[in-house]
Amino acid sequence: MKKIIIGCIALLVCVLSFSFKDDKPVAYLQHYQASIQKLKDAEAALLQLIRSSELNDSTTVKKIRSSIAVARREMKAVDIWLRYLEPIAHKKINGPLPVEWETEVFEKFEKPYKREGAGLTLAALYLDEENATPDSLASLIGSAIQATDIYTHDSITRSLETYHHFFLCNRLFLLNLAAIYTTGFECPDGDAVIPELKDMIRATRVIYQSFNEGFPATPLTKAYLDLYDATILFCSSQPDAPEKFDHFSFIRDYVNPLFILNQGMIKEYKVVSKSMVDYAINKNATSIFSKTLYNGQNSKGIFVRVNDANTLRELESIGKLLFYDPILSGNNERSCASCHNPQQYFTDTSFATPFDYDHISYLKRNTPSLINSQYNHLIMMDGKHYTLQHQTKAVVTNAKEMGGEEQGILEKILSCKDYKKAFTKLLPFTPQENEITFEHIASAITYYYSKFSVSNAPFDLAMNQQQTVSADVKQGFNLFMSKAQCATCHFVPQFNGVKPPYIGSEFEVLGVPEHKDFKKLSGDNGRYDVNPAYETRHAFRTGSLRNSAHTMPYMHNGVFKTMDEVIEFYNNGGGVGAGLDVVNQTLSADSLKLNTVEKKQLVQFINALDETIIFEKAPVKLPSSDTQALNKRKVGGVY
Repeated sequence: MKKIIIGCIALLVCVLSFSFKDDKPVAYLQHYQASIQKLKDAEAALLQLIRSSELNDSTTVKKIRSSIAVARREMKAVDIWLRYLEPIAHKKINGPLPVEWETEVFEKFEKPYKREGAGLTLAALYLDEENATPDSLASLIGSAIQATDIYTHDSITRSLETYHHFFLCNRLFLLNLAAIYTTGFECPDGDAVIPELKDMIRATRVIYQSFNEGFPATPLTKAYLDLYDATILFCSSQPDAPEKFDHFSFIRDYVNPLFILNQGMIKEYKVVSKSMVDYAINKNATSIFSKTLYNGQNSKGIFVRVNDANTLRELESIGKLLFYDPILSGNNERSCASCHNPQQYFTDTSFATPFDYDHISYLKRNTPSLINSQYNHLIMMDGKHYTLQHQTKAVVTNAKEMGGEEQGILEKILSCKDYKKAFTKLLPFTPQENEITFEHIASAITYYYSKFSVSNAPFDLAMNQQQTVSADVKQGFNLFMSKAQCATCHFVPQFNGVKPPYIGSEFEVLGVPEHKDFKKLSGDNGRYDVNPAYETRHAFRTGSLRNSAHTMPYMHNGVFKTMDEVIEFYNNGGGVGAGLDVVNQTLSADSLKLNTVEKKQLVQFINALDETIIFEKAPVKLPSSDTQALNKRKVGGVY
């Protein structure tokens, strides 16, 4: 009997072991491992060539470039995995910047830190440098090899044994098809951008097949694969020149519909994320061009737990009154609406920069629109604040802006019975606070103005196949994504500096002049005052191009009054192109060589980003105060 029991246990263990082995997607894992090995082999061959060469003749440099191109093709073939599974390692393999100051969403919890770049893009760019040496070039590729090796670690490969990772990898891949892969953002050779794209999407199709074989219970659907095959055919029929590639049709007819199908599978298969890469992206978004795709800010602030529609309407109503109420200022003469005029898209088009609190001098920076500000993780042009509520409090208490004092402002507001009654009613929704604080005030204000950030533009509707746009708008977008190089800083879909996976904010050094005569660089240090570093001096957060036709003047100091002037500035190579000394300019100093027709088409596209927003009238009156002197204040303030 004992022998029978032991035999049964042994048989059970054998069956379980066999079942467990069969449950693993063996072919899929093998394909992954083989693909990563191909990349490592290509990198190793490149490193060996560099170490055995001198960079003193064109033939050798040409061989190295060719070897870099081979490695890039292998890298692109596995990019769907690399970029999602370990984004930091990916930047070592193909980081576009020599030094990057991380400004991710996680800066809400830690200070920005410096990360040295490495990899294939920097190696290709470094070859053009006069002081390039084999050792320095080898260092860039050596770092890439070490980073590639990370993808063979158990911590990575274990996540491949279930299907969950795949649809999240694929979602990021599709987002980057729309925002990154066709723009040249991380490809140093413009002529290689589209050929690399074609190779990548074909290689990814093989991965798709491998995945479906390994996970037959949760496959990519036939509808998805059929559309993807059509995408391959479309790309194959397109010219290799980026400026001739039909970016508009590519995204509208293929990438966005693929994204929608992938989002459906994420919900159907109950995909679970364990990665901070997915921090901001909304799994319920039904389009890349949906205002629900991602959110950088919590507009409710302290009222984050409130979901009841009636309560939110009350919060919005009180926020509107506060937005127009000069009680928030030290002299009771200045309101939020003084500089952020709701009838001017929540900015001020009257001045290059607004009045100082003293009503005599001017502030050094242009008033940014509050519309779509919630789609940034860092607020203000220098990224000084990481929540809308912090920004609100900072402006109210700034001696040059509203000149208020937090406790004094709170006391004035609570002297108004309507305000006190409203916040007392809302207080139970903020159990972490047992009394009304300035956080309640700031949160009501941010919730009010954020309601204007949900509207679509004609371009959004076109991309969602709900409306058509003119041929000039389509061509303007194609230029935006290619020859004009706009999309290397202003990313789809918000056309701001937040790129997939939408957890970071880009800052750029453009060389903006003090005046239009270009005799002097603007003295504003920008990001440097928040995070001092060589790379951050004169750097500013890349703002959204949405509603640009209504938010002039432009740049941090309002130096340009028209979009035509802005485009000409970029077309001429920014500050360096105009002869200014900007040693850390991130904008290319080369002319874009846009002709008159192309500039007009570019403007036509940018105008198609103007959103259909219904603005409201100002309140008729403000809540009265127990302090009679406060009852003289005017709706919207005096200046």
